[in-house]
Amino acid sequence: MERWEIPYRHSVQTALDLLRGRWTVAVLAGLARGETPFKELLASINDVEKRTDRDRMLSNRVLSDTLQRAREDGLIERHAESGNFATVSYVLTPTGRSLLRAIRPLAEWAQGYQADRQADEVDRRGA
Repeated sequence: MERWEIPYRHSVQTALDLLRGRWTVAVLAGLARGETPFKELLASINDVEKRTDRDRMLSNRVLSDTLQRAREDGLIERHAESGNFATVSYVLTPTGRSLLRAIRPLAEWAQGYQADRQADEVDRRGA
């Protein structure tokens, strides 16, 4: 094993650990446009899921857990207004924004990979 491989593999694993969980990327992407209240974030993520024909929706509880984990990882900040009907909203930190930019090439690769796999499947069926 080359000496460079150990820190490289460790760094990749660190990034993957930050992205753990089914909804983490969706939450980060949902916050890409700026500070967003909890309910609006939930609705926007579920709207995307509906438009992409996904069969699972994000629940309040899972969103809360995902947001808490992202806060602990330093990817987002929580802002709460004071008052009886306080609005809680979330915003990406600079670290969260940089992570979102860093995974864009991975998403592009995955889209190409999926297209190639679908083309291979069509070829197998036609053969």
